[in-house]
Amino acid sequence: MRSIIQAQGIHHITLNGANKETSINFWQKILGMKFIFEQPNLDDLNTNHLYFDCGDGTTVTIFTNENIIPDKQKIKNECGGVHHVAFWVSQSTIRIAEKNLNENGFANTGIKDRGFMDSIYFREPLGLLIELASYKFDPPIGFTHANVLEKAHELRVKREALNIQDEDIASAIKELRN
Repeated sequence: MRSIIQAQGIHHITLNGANKETSINFWQKILGMKFIFEQPNLDDLNTNHLYFDCGDGTTVTIFTNENIIPDKQKIKNECGGVHHVAFWVSQSTIRIAEKNLNENGFANTGIKDRGFMDSIYFREPLGLLIELASYKFDPPIGFTHANVLEKAHELRVKREALNIQDEDIASAIKELRN
């Protein structure tokens, strides 16, 4: 009997944006989504990764590059295009998913440790990149994942670390509880 992947909702959507200023201006000032943190794209350190709170504690993220100048002319499927769609799954489901993807012939990245979450990437049959993502923590009662990530980002910046790690999450949760 095959196990079934049980998605728990959309984890986040990552879009290709323009430069940082343009992206923050649009997502925060135009759409009203709180800018909560940034860090490098861990797969391409020349690209920045901005995180915005959608309002319910979930995030939308934008890849930015300072060499990309916004242009109102229609361009190729790059700036403004969908990079990938992420679905939120549990820690046990992400491990089952890796096995199922391999058994069903879907090439994938294997589970990647992103510091505050685990991810596995693969392409759906038409080529869209899909991510199954699982936070490695639960926020304290009364707080959201975005609250913990925002606090963890502050701690990461103080440590001058490349990205949020387990120690930042643990410390953020401790601070939020106090």
